[in-house]
Amino acid sequence: MPDREETLLGSRQVKLDRLRQQGIDPYPPRLNRSCDTASAVRLFEAVENDGQDEATAKDLTVAGRIVSVRNMGKAAFLDIRDSSGTLQVLVRQNTLGDRFEMLKDLDVGDHLGVTGSMIRTRTGQVTIDAQELTLAAKGMRPLPEKFHGLRDVEIRYRQRYLDLISNPEIMEVFTQRSKIIRGMRRFLDDRGFLEVDTPVLVPVAAGANARPFVTHHNALDQQLYLRIATELYLKRLIIGGFDKVYELGRVFRNEGIDQDHNPEFTLLESYEAYADYNDVLEMVESMVSTICLDVRGTTEIPFGEHMIDFAPPWQRLGLREALISYGGIDIDEFPDHASLAKRATELGLEAGPRDSRGRLIDQLISTFVEPKLIQPTFLMDYPEEMSPLAKAKPGVPGYVERFEAFAAGMEIANSYTELNDPAVQRERLDSQEDIRLTHQDEEVDRKDEDFLLALEYGMPPTGGLGMGIDRLVMLLSSQPSIRDVMLFPQMRSINTDPESFNQSIEQEEDKDNSE
Repeated sequence: MPDREETLLGSRQVKLDRLRQQGIDPYPPRLNRSCDTASAVRLFEAVENDGQDEATAKDLTVAGRIVSVRNMGKAAFLDIRDSSGTLQVLVRQNTLGDRFEMLKDLDVGDHLGVTGSMIRTRTGQVTIDAQELTLAAKGMRPLPEKFHGLRDVEIRYRQRYLDLISNPEIMEVFTQRSKIIRGMRRFLDDRGFLEVDTPVLVPVAAGANARPFVTHHNALDQQLYLRIATELYLKRLIIGGFDKVYELGRVFRNEGIDQDHNPEFTLLESYEAYADYNDVLEMVESMVSTICLDVRGTTEIPFGEHMIDFAPPWQRLGLREALISYGGIDIDEFPDHASLAKRATELGLEAGPRDSRGRLIDQLISTFVEPKLIQPTFLMDYPEEMSPLAKAKPGVPGYVERFEAFAAGMEIANSYTELNDPAVQRERLDSQEDIRLTHQDEEVDRKDEDFLLALEYGMPPTGGLGMGIDRLVMLLSSQPSIRDVMLFPQMRSINTDPESFNQSIEQEEDKDNSE
């Protein structure tokens, strides 16, 4: 006996065949609509309220997906939805004639074009009175039964198209994402920055502490990497003579997946000649608060149980002082790996033999400090071991001019005054190579000989910035997970054959729950 889904699929196939027998193309090459549904409503309201010519709200053609059908014999009401909103459609037999019969072959999920005049029903609902119907696309697979509120996260992330159909509010999140990115570009462009593009496939995966993805170029017979950062290429452009450059693009890090990590993410990096990290700090405050006002109309954004206020000035907090205050540890009292590892273990951290001093400090920060940084905060001045590309802080041996920006306990930006002494830079990167060998750590920064060569031609004092766009969008759109702000987040591959998809989802959920 066929199951319910098979029955529904069979029913839609029968309807498709019947439409074709009637000479109706269920997948026409085009449909010329005169406006979207929201514009149609505005035109009608302008006629009602402003005395505009009634003709402006007549002979309109709108189109959208059918989301509900209420059949009443010789008449029916449909709701169609496009990206701008939902509009009620009145379908009457005495108006459409034989075309009214097409109604019995339409389903929720089909795309329908409607030509008619805008009216207001007796119940006060703005409606288009259909004079003509055009099938734009027949949906062959039924939408989820409760598509008005699809909540299964596995289906939502894996089949984002169903999420967008079922949860219209999700579309607003991605609209906000677009506005945030557009606002960033506008802010930087107005400050004289030039947007550039740098390679995604690189011979050396450098510019960040991260494990890269490896690939192979057949024609060159050469191992290449997906970039983990754009930093070293952008600095080459500063060396070449550009004063202000930025890039907004994807970077790739072969790391775990959790609430605020995805192996593929969008990164903003900017570099400004004759600036330092103090200049960048002020720029970050201004840029984020400006975008908040543009996108949300306020600098106060709800996130979980907190209200985050991005209005400047943000808190400035020294890293060493923060660790003393929140973690009860002064890292200057533990100048080597062995002593710091011992103290970290006493504080409850797992300090393995592969953890360098810099990595141990990073663990201390993430454990004791980051959860305390709810309101926007700049954590200032990092140990040299953690920042091989940053300029030393004058008068503070062992520390560099670097800050990280945090909000809601998440890092959202990283900046430093760029190291421009080629000899010191080589020493730093050689030290990183030693750490890689000693601690077998494949995430430490890598030595790029071409960048070191470029640096010998002279790079002016420079302030650099890296900002994770996805996390910023999370905060500004009040979304709890990075997957909620990425249209197609990375997921473990499963069988996507329609007949076995649901079963695969269930198996995947069981596996995840057991891990």
